[in-house]
Order: sequence, then structure tokens, then C-alpha cells
Amino acid sequence: MSLFTTAYTVHITLSAHGDALIYGTLGTDSYLPGLVLKQRLFAWHEPSYYGTELEVRQVQEAEVIILPSEQVIPFLAQRELLEHIEWEWGQDESGIVRLAPALAACIEERKYLPSFSAFRAGRLEWIWDAEALKAGLQAELKGIGTDEALTAAFSAAVFSRWYGTAEEAADLRREYPQLFASNGAASAWDAPSWLVAIGWKADSAPFRPLLQLLEPDDEEWQWRLRLVLQDKLDPASLVPIQLGEDGQAAGEWPDRWTGHVRDRSPAWLAGLRANLAGEQLSGGGDGGVLGKPLSDEAAWRFLTADSRRLLEAGWQVLLPAWWEAASRKKPRLRAKLRSEERDSQGKSLFGLDSIISFDWRIAVGDADLTEEEFAELSARNERLVRFRDQWITLDPALLEQIRRIMEGVDSSQGLSFQDVLHLHLLENEEQPRRYGPKRQEPDKDDEPVKLEVELDGYLQQLLSRLERRTEGPQPSVPVGLQAELRSYQLEGYSWLAFLRQLGLGACLADDMGLGKTIQFITYLLHLRETAEPNTALPALLICPTSVLGNWQKELSRFAPSLQVMLHYGSRRSGGEAFAEQIRQADIVLTTYATATLDQELLQSFTWESICLDEAQNIKNAQTKQSAAVRSLSARHRIALTGTPVENRLAELWSIYDFINPGYLGSLKGFTTRFIQPIEKDHDEQRTQDLQRLVKPFMLRRKKKDPAIQLDLPDKNEMKTYIHLTPEQSALYDQTVQQLMERMKELEGMERKGAILSALTQLKQLCDHPVLFTKETVQEQEPAGGGESGDTASLISRSSKLERLVAMVKELREEGERCLIFTQYIGMGVMLQSVLGQELQESVLYLNGGTSKTARDRMIEQFQSHDLPAKEQPNVFILSIKAGGVGLNLTAANHVFHFDRWWNPAVENQATDRAYRMGQTKDVQVYKFIALGTLEERIDEMLESKQQLSDQVISSTEGWITELSNEELQDLFTLRREWTAD
Repeated sequence: MSLFTTAYTVHITLSAHGDALIYGTLGTDSYLPGLVLKQRLFAWHEPSYYGTELEVRQVQEAEVIILPSEQVIPFLAQRELLEHIEWEWGQDESGIVRLAPALAACIEERKYLPSFSAFRAGRLEWIWDAEALKAGLQAELKGIGTDEALTAAFSAAVFSRWYGTAEEAADLRREYPQLFASNGAASAWDAPSWLVAIGWKADSAPFRPLLQLLEPDDEEWQWRLRLVLQDKLDPASLVPIQLGEDGQAAGEWPDRWTGHVRDRSPAWLAGLRANLAGEQLSGGGDGGVLGKPLSDEAAWRFLTADSRRLLEAGWQVLLPAWWEAASRKKPRLRAKLRSEERDSQGKSLFGLDSIISFDWRIAVGDADLTEEEFAELSARNERLVRFRDQWITLDPALLEQIRRIMEGVDSSQGLSFQDVLHLHLLENEEQPRRYGPKRQEPDKDDEPVKLEVELDGYLQQLLSRLERRTEGPQPSVPVGLQAELRSYQLEGYSWLAFLRQLGLGACLADDMGLGKTIQFITYLLHLRETAEPNTALPALLICPTSVLGNWQKELSRFAPSLQVMLHYGSRRSGGEAFAEQIRQADIVLTTYATATLDQELLQSFTWESICLDEAQNIKNAQTKQSAAVRSLSARHRIALTGTPVENRLAELWSIYDFINPGYLGSLKGFTTRFIQPIEKDHDEQRTQDLQRLVKPFMLRRKKKDPAIQLDLPDKNEMKTYIHLTPEQSALYDQTVQQLMERMKELEGMERKGAILSALTQLKQLCDHPVLFTKETVQEQEPAGGGESGDTASLISRSSKLERLVAMVKELREEGERCLIFTQYIGMGVMLQSVLGQELQESVLYLNGGTSKTARDRMIEQFQSHDLPAKEQPNVFILSIKAGGVGLNLTAANHVFHFDRWWNPAVENQATDRAYRMGQTKDVQVYKFIALGTLEERIDEMLESKQQLSDQVISSTEGWITELSNEELQDLFTLRREWTAD
């Protein structure tokens, strides 16, 4: 009995792309419907999702199934078919069906090769390794007659199996880069040689061919190419050979190499002809096709271009040992500064405009050429030159750049010290310079040549100290100074004196409070003690009017021996009287406004020194005040400022144009070079360049710098203004109205008691209405797993609480800790409950009822950094009385004053629980104020220091009970513009 219910004959035709066009017949002339054949033929074919994803097309009378090329060979190899159908294959298809398992095995076992013919056509395609197939199958392949189509199907299956992802394709490209190289050199190879060249197949030859460039020497004065065979077992052994015009090799090599040499030499000749110019190959002779000497130009072309092309084509090239290093070293142009004559004391007050003599030096590789040697070599117009027993490369484009730069700077005129500074500070800049000596710029397409300076010993030491890489001798502290300098202040004074010695301006930009004033006063005493008698004019200090008196007091306090002259006000002198008076003074004090008015008078003197205090006053270079100050003459210029750049880089330019005129160029040029690239394009390279130029003339220390050794980081205070909710506003109004009604009847102690009671109620209302209504608040456990309805309701009833929750959540997301101060126990309990629920973490609360044991435990827990994250408390609520003093809570760097104590000293004591010794971060302090309420009114009174006696900043609020009814109403009444709708 037959096991088959029916019999199908399957016919397959492969398209040029390797797709299989499949149709079926019943008997000899009846076509199977495509859907029927697809459902049965591919019933177990998972890659096509059991045939559902395959397309069916009508081709003449047959319905044809399209099987994608990558699935053809795997499908025919496996042939998982329904067993109740008798499957027969057409006569033309039977060969492919028999071959499919062998081809699938080649794919699975990676016995495939890249197609050489496809590579020559610019494609990557795979073919089976014929050696992996049995002889019978190889014969059958030749008889199929569909080799190209079958190859396409095979190649698609390889790609799908092994290189189907981007990562796998990238691995192939990394492992066999020559497989993806240009196919221009393919004509130089046959298929076996090409597979070896790209690294796909191992080279069975005991040697490898190399093309060697021989440089001229004492015996041979010309460049030559030669073909050598390198012994794989002894790489140092090179056997020279010659190739004839017929591709046959001649030479002396080991006998066992002969067969390999004969087989491969024709391909070597083809490779050379494909990659070398005709002039590099001769017409034969004793030296073979490579016997012709090379010109210098041909040798240069081989080094820079031909050798790269040969490497890309799979050749190995042996170049002179010096070439790799020489090719990487670009020509360098140096200005070698000459040693200058110094005065007998070693002083040098020369300034930025001082001229320094130099000689040109051109470095090419390891060769250092004088200007004359460079001119001589350039005139030879050769790219490869033998000089002092070494080969150097001379690129005409780079030589032209060097010539243009040298022509733009007249060595007989020297370089200014400013030019030297620019060239030295920007020595790492990659782009052509635009700030040094004036010269013609190279073309955009040229490779830039660096212009460097070679310092003599004196300048090297000087610039090293200027960049603060080394320290020099410090001047002694003037005997007239009535103060003891801190170490960083002594450094600042020494720095000012050092820059004065060089005639270079200085910007002392220390943080406020670090003592810029005392450093400048020490500098003034140094000037007087080191000046020659009866020769020096006084220093001129220009400052804002508001600090004029402070300067007088500080000078009198720290340097009483200095003669101070005040040039200010309607009684100030002018003309001859002014000239006579300043000769008796050591320092003249004036203001920015007066200096502007008396510009012509002050311009008529060259001051020993000019100092600008609060130098940001000239930050706008376009103002008349800035122009007037910058027009004054002095032997030395100093700017004092804690904010050298407040908003824009143009402010920095203005200050630097005062201390060192012209150093940063014109404002227009500075805008093009720095302001636009940095402020608009955020150019990091330009930012670094500007920092290098600015650094030698600016000394900026901050309080938190380790070298300053001050105790604390910054403390930043800010007020957070909050609107009352409608509920709070209504209760607040009601309380004030009731109080004012009672004020009409009450007197004495009853009146005072009613005022203090209402005051407490109003302050509690500003915090939360529950404190006023005395509602019971159920405590929420932080482990509850989500926000409860009671918590959400509590938060919505107080704008202060809502804002606090949002801010604490934000800082906790950043991993930081906080303290929260409140004077009401009920508010503390509520905050602990709400924040514990919202943050889902433990929240501490310390008040007057907390035992000493519990208090110590809380502090230890909060300060800890070793507890597990779930156990670590990060929010600490404190009563301002119980927690305001005596605690060290530096783990927190945020402090919230939820309600105000109105005694600045008490609030500061509370803040200092976090802002104290041991704190390593900036401390942020937030003071919450309810808008329109008595909180805002009293805060305004504290700020303005008006209408308040000394009683206000005492520890009691008794002063409020002494106010009249009208004053009480003005203090308490809610301002309607700040109430919520």
C-alpha cells in the first residue's frame, strides 16, 4: 500500500540574482496553484514562516513562488517536506538539489572564498572552495550551466549566515581590509595570488616578495628600486632578484624556492606594471625591469605616493630607515633670541614694546639650518637633499610658507617682547598664528608652519617665572608696613613687584575679602623704599567715590609713613599748584568721575604707577570714563577687581587694554579672534588660547583654594517668596479683623497679650492653616509605598509646604542633604510626616523634648556616610531653639528657614550648624517669606533698617506690643496684591 496521497513535480529556475522561481505540476501538463504548492512545499520551513511570507507571481500559465536567494541553498539542503506527498524534482533541477547539501556544508564550515572576478568588477561576492567538494560534485557543477546564478544564491547565503549583522560586517572589514580596498591593482594578480595578498589564504611559499628603495651612497650615487625575497624564517635575509620583460626571475636563491619563484614571478611583473610609472621600469638589461636609476623627483614620488599605492595593492615595501621619522617631522621656523645686555643690577624695565634681536633658525627633521643654509638648499629646488650626512625632505609648499613668514618679519628690526610672549604662550596652537609678528598668512590649503621662539637663558627663566612655573627671589617686606601678611598676600605683593620690574601690567583679581588692598599698599611702600631720591612721581589710585574714604583709612592704618594726597571735590588744585603738591606725595587718590573731568591735567604726567580699584568700572570700553582712564600714562599699571569678567569678554579686553595697552590687539580684532568664536561658537581651542594669553598678567585666588587655607566655602543666601493659599488668606484676614476689633476695647497687659497671641496665630497661618485650626494630623509612615490622600491634602493647603517639598525632592535627586528650621513643634511633626512619605526615606526631627541619647544618635546617623542607603537619613528638621546652637551638621549643604525668627544673629547661628569647619561644599540658605503678610513687612524693615530700634533684633517680639493701633493695622494687614485668587 502506497504511503503517498499524491505526487508533485517541483521545477526551479534561478534568477541572475540567485532567487529561486518555483512552480509545480501534476503529471505532465497540469500546473499546481501557487498557494497550494506554497502551503505544502514550505509547510515546515520556519525562515519563511511556513511559506506565509513568500510572494506568488503569475508567469504565463504558471503561478510561481519567489524564494529569496539567501534561503535557496539552505532550503534545498535540508528539504524538510511533508511525508504524505511524493516529491519529484524536474530533470534540470535534480543536479542543484544534489549539490545543495555540499554547498550548505561549505557555508556552515566556512569553506568559501571571496570571488576574484567579482572583486575586479567592484563587488564583494562569495564562491565555494572547489577543493572542499568531491570530484563528482565538481564535475556536476560544470554540467549544470547555471554557475553564475548558483554563485549568487551561494553568496547570498554566506552573507545571511555569517555577516548578517552590522557587527559581523564590521569584523570582516577589520580582519580583511584589503578585501574592501580599491580594485585598481587587481589586474596585477591572478586569483590564487590575490587570495594570498589579501590574507584570505596562507602563503605556502618560504619567502615573501618585497620592493626595496635603495638610497644613494658612496658607491652608488643614484636612487634605485630592487625586488628582494625575504626569508620567512630569517627576516634579515634578503635575496635580490631581477625580473625580465617576460616575467621570469633571475638570481641566486635556495633550490627549494625555485618552483614557487617560477610560479609567482609573472604576477609580480604584472603588479609592478600596474602600480609603477613607466619611467621607473626600464626596458630590461642586467638589472631587469627595475634596473633603471631613479631621479630625485621619481624617488620622492615613490616615497610619498607609489609606496602607498603598492601597500594598498598588497605589496610589502621596504623604505630607508630614516624616512618614517623624516616624513612625520614638519619644517619648523624658529626665532633664536640673542642675549641682551642687562644693566649692572640685572633689572630690565623694558615693557611689551621692547625690541629683542634674533636670528632665524629652520629645523628640518633633525637638521638645524641657518638662514643662509636654508636659502642655499631652497635654491636647489630639490625635495630630497643630503645635508650633514643625513637626508632631509624639503616640501616646496612648506618652504614657500617659511619664506613668506621670514619676509614678513625683518630680522634686522627684531621682535617686540609682546611678539615673543604671544609666540611662546601659544606654541601649541595648531592653526596659523594671527597674533604675533605682522606677516602674510599662508593659503588656506597650505599645511601650516609653526613659528617658534628659542629663548636665551635670561628670557627662559623670566618667562618661566611669568607663567608661575618657577619661583624667583621675593622682595623683602617693606619696613613701613604696619601689618603681617598672609603667605598668599606676600605672594601677591611679590608678583606685583616682579611685573613692575618687567614693565608689565597686572590684574590682581582675588576674591573679595582676601586683601587686595593690603597687597597694593605693600607694593606702594616697596616703590617708595626702592625709588631713587627726588626722581619719582607718586602713584595714582582711581576708585569709586564710595570707597575713597576707606582707602584713606586703610593707608593711614597700614602705611602711616606714606604721604597721601586727595584729589577730589571742589577744592582740588590744578595747574602748577597740583604739580607742586604731587611731588610731595607718595600716592594720589581720586575717583573715576574726577579722573574723567580732569583727564587733561592727569594726562600731563607720567605716574610712577596707576592703580584702578574696582576696575570693572571701565569694563565698557566705549564710555568716556573708560577712555579717559586708559589714556593716562604710567610706568606701571595695576587693576584691582574681584570680577574681571561679569558678563562679556569685551570687559576683559577693556581691563587688559588698560594694564597692557595693545596686548590683546584692537577691540575689533579681539572680537573676531576670541569673542565671537568663544561666546557664539563655544570654541574650546580659542578659549584655551585666550586663557594662556591672559594667565601671566592675572592673579586670581578664591577663598576655597587650598593654598589660601581659609576655613569655609561660600555661603549663598536667597529669599524664597511664597503666596498664601485662599484658605490661608481668608483665615489671615479674619484674624487681623478680630484683633483690630479687640484693640478698641483692650488696654495694658490684656492688649499686649492679645497682640502676642494674634502674632503667633498669624505666623502659624503663614506656615500652615492646620497649626491655626488645631486639626489632628495623622502621622504617615515613610514605608507606606506612595503618596496618601492625607499627605496630598496637607501639601495643597500650604504654599510654603508645597514649595519646600518640591525643593527638597530636587536636592535629594542630586544626592545632597539639608537642614530645615522651624519654631513650631506642630510644623516640625508635619514636615517629618509629609517629607518621610514623599521621599520614602527616614526623616529626623529634633526639638526641645528630644532626650540627649536620642539627640546624639540622630546627629551620628545624619553625619554618617557608611549607613546603607535605605537607613541613611538625609533630611534633618530642627527646632531653632533646640538645634540652633552647639551642633555640627556639616553633612548638609542646604539650609531652609521655614519660618523667620527675625533675629539675624539667631538665624545665622542656626545656619552655622552646616556652614562651619569641616564643610567642603558651598552652602545654600533659603529663607521662606509669605508675600503680603507681616513676614514680608518685617523683612523689609530689617533690610532697610528703618522704623526699627535696637529692640527689633533682640530675642523678643515685645516691641510689637508697643505699636499704636494704626501701626499694628499697617504691620498686620494682608496686602491684597499678593493674595491668591
